[in-house]
Amino acid sequence: MKKKIKKITKNPIKNDLVKNLLTIILLFVFMASAFTLFDISEEKPEEISISKLAKQVDEEKVKEIIVRNEKVEIILNDENNTKEIARLGGTSSLEDELKNVHEISKEKVDKANILEKDITGTEKFLVSFGPSLLLFILIGFLLWMMLGQAQKQNGQAMSFGKSKARFLKPGEKKKKTTFKDVAGVKEAKEELLEIVDFLKNPKKFLELGARIPRGVLLLGPPGTGKTLLAKAVSGEANVPFFNISGSEFVEMFVGVGASRVRDLFKNAKKNAPSILFIDEIDAVGRHRGAGLGGGHDEREQTLNQILVEMDGFDTETNVIVMAATNRPDVLDPALLRPGRFDRRIMLDLPDINDREGILKVHAQGKPIEKNVDLRRIAERTPGFSGAELFNLLNEAAILTARRNKKIVGKNEILESIEKVMLGPERKSNLLLKDEKKIAAYHEAGHALLGHLLPKTDPIHKISIISRGRAAGYTLNLPEEDRHFHSKSEFIDNLAMLLGGYAAEKIIFDDLTTGASSDLTKASGIARELITKYGMSEKIGPIVFGQHSGTVFLGKEIHEQRNYSEEVAADIDHEVERFLNDALKTATETINKNKGKLDKIAKRLIEVETIEKEEFEKLMK
Repeated sequence: MKKKIKKITKNPIKNDLVKNLLTIILLFVFMASAFTLFDISEEKPEEISISKLAKQVDEEKVKEIIVRNEKVEIILNDENNTKEIARLGGTSSLEDELKNVHEISKEKVDKANILEKDITGTEKFLVSFGPSLLLFILIGFLLWMMLGQAQKQNGQAMSFGKSKARFLKPGEKKKKTTFKDVAGVKEAKEELLEIVDFLKNPKKFLELGARIPRGVLLLGPPGTGKTLLAKAVSGEANVPFFNISGSEFVEMFVGVGASRVRDLFKNAKKNAPSILFIDEIDAVGRHRGAGLGGGHDEREQTLNQILVEMDGFDTETNVIVMAATNRPDVLDPALLRPGRFDRRIMLDLPDINDREGILKVHAQGKPIEKNVDLRRIAERTPGFSGAELFNLLNEAAILTARRNKKIVGKNEILESIEKVMLGPERKSNLLLKDEKKIAAYHEAGHALLGHLLPKTDPIHKISIISRGRAAGYTLNLPEEDRHFHSKSEFIDNLAMLLGGYAAEKIIFDDLTTGASSDLTKASGIARELITKYGMSEKIGPIVFGQHSGTVFLGKEIHEQRNYSEEVAADIDHEVERFLNDALKTATETINKNKGKLDKIAKRLIEVETIEKEEFEKLMK
């Protein structure tokens, strides 16, 4: 039988009440314990009659007597200085009563050292009501704390719809980011300098009838410097700057996001001219009605409020909205129309000159050896974004510190490039002797094809040391940044990818799982040649697969098939043909240069890593 399991949920209000009650009970216990200890810390003196006191005075057993109104404190003249108390009755003083009533001689009364001390009203009050007063003070303090906590919670509830944007005032003594701190992206900086000029000198534009752009959308892959450029605009313009992330608008309660948008624009208008920067705007700016179930009502309300604030009835505000996203394809068309985001600035991955400039910016403050050529580092990092270049130099600095060196050297930077690209070295992942030989010939096959085929990139490094998920790797990098790729280049790269597969088959007459990643990449390239680039002579210049623009369950943009099963079969046959031709080229090239293959593999088994210079000597 299945037992029903009840889901237990915690009530925060109930938990706070329980905590407060426990605190009060503990305080009462503590106070009671303190009073008890205070009461029993000293033994209570014995209370005697005035007659007995007179007898003790007559026998000269009393050392000292202190009279406090009606209370008489007695200290006996013994080894322990025993204390006793007595109570006076009547209106006569103790000294008169001892002399007159009990007929004690004046000499003996004087020896008893009688001291008269009157108790003031304050002392009487503290003795009588002090403990009770302390208790009331503690209870009042607890009530004050509980009321303060309740008021704080009410305040948080009232400020729930307030904007959480970070506000940067102009002229603050923080380190400003300016365009000098941003390397590369020249065109983007020129566009943004125009925005800065609008904010600084609006009159010269308004006199010509030009309207200040309402919105600027920064587009580009992750890590290309979109947020950094927004900070630079803030530093250059020297105007109030509001910064918020798109995800900070949306909460579990409907209407909160729209309320925060209203509050944010209200504050920005108060401080106009100002800049309002929304990072990752695709969190709230996605196409309305997209996704499973028609979208999220709260997100759509937030987007509607942004649209109204940017270009609703109030069109005279001097607030420029900047936003950044790496998914412009999913944004709602209403956001992208003129009057909202008037400017769209594209940030591409940096080219070699930009990479060199970015490396120089990030190298500031790091002790780098003089023989390190940042141009060579830029050549070795094609496709790196600005964030990856920063991470590269940071990893190099960390590696230098781990080696207890004071200056970052060339070796640390080169090792960090491979770490960023492929992952850390797995030195503990030692290959068996046979596996090492297979890995050496596999990588030698890649390297040999990469060197001999005319349209492949030069080989920079070959290694059979495990990095990331790869047992070995062959690093080939372009000499210059390319914007177009030819069919012959793809064909040669396919042959190079299958070079390891062909080498294993030729040398060992067997195949291993080491080529699985190569086969996956080669199959993807071959299919793109046919379906995306139209490079198949049999099928022709047709693009297969239509992007719907709808994000399905957070995955990549859903692709709809716009071709028949017969065409799908033709595509599969063409993929097979491209791969078989590439394998044939690889096999023939390796068979003709088997001696060079053996030379590379034996050297790899011996030293595990071959750099570019040594590899070129081997090929000569």
